Amino acid sequence: MEINTASFLSDPIQLFLVAVLLTGGTIASILARKLTRAAAITGWLLGLTICAGAGYKGLAMLVTFFVLGTVATAWKKEQKRGLVPGEEESGQRKTGQVIANAGVPALLALLAIADTIHAGIYLLMMAGSFAAAMADTLSSELGMVYGQRFYNVISWKKEQKGLDGVVSIEGTLIGIAGAAVIAILYVLPTVANRYGWMIIAAGALGNLADSVLGALWERKKYIGNDTVNFLNTLVAALATWLLWYLCS
Repeated sequence: MEINTASFLSDPIQLFLVAVLLTGGTIASILARKLTRAAAITGWLLGLTICAGAGYKGLAMLVTFFVLGTVATAWKKEQKRGLVPGEEESGQRKTGQVIANAGVPALLALLAIADTIHAGIYLLMMAGSFAAAMADTLSSELGMVYGQRFYNVISWKKEQKGLDGVVSIEGTLIGIAGAAVIAILYVLPTVANRYGWMIIAAGALGNLADSVLGALWERKKYIGNDTVNFLNTLVAALATWLLWYLCS
């Protein structure tokens, strides 16, 4: 089963242009107070790594996740204020949050660079991890706004929105839609690409794992939100590989 991939390593000019683009985004994110300086620099490094290993598809997934995630976080912010315990009032994301969402894709990009024979599957896994990060962000941020009934993902009993491990049907569907956005970016320009459903499924599974970990461990303070988010993307990447393996 062949999976197409493209790296910028063989074209230094493209990699340089991407570095300039990322630098502009980094400066803008600092000035807009969306990221701390340390987080922005970390994001630049991870972003350049992702683009070096995954080319334009990696860049498209990274930028789309950041833009939609930022919009979703800011959407009806006043309505969501105070619902999530420990949420940063400033809205600035820190280094740990950047690594939690982009760390796994960056690791997969490094694997693609080191193991070019299997670079295609690493790119597919990267798409799955981005799909999970997107699904988690959109379902959490927009689910709190548009959800009608909220349930503990383990007991399925009604609970207050905003608590770790609490989900809604509306938020879950929004998360699946977010995963689908990443899947579309991956399959373009070949619309008939058969791997899109794997990315959506992996994104949904990663988002579910995020909720389960939140209910079991994060709520009890065994692990933090950054760890949960990192594991979310890792589970999705592994789920993508498993689906690919079973269907190959």
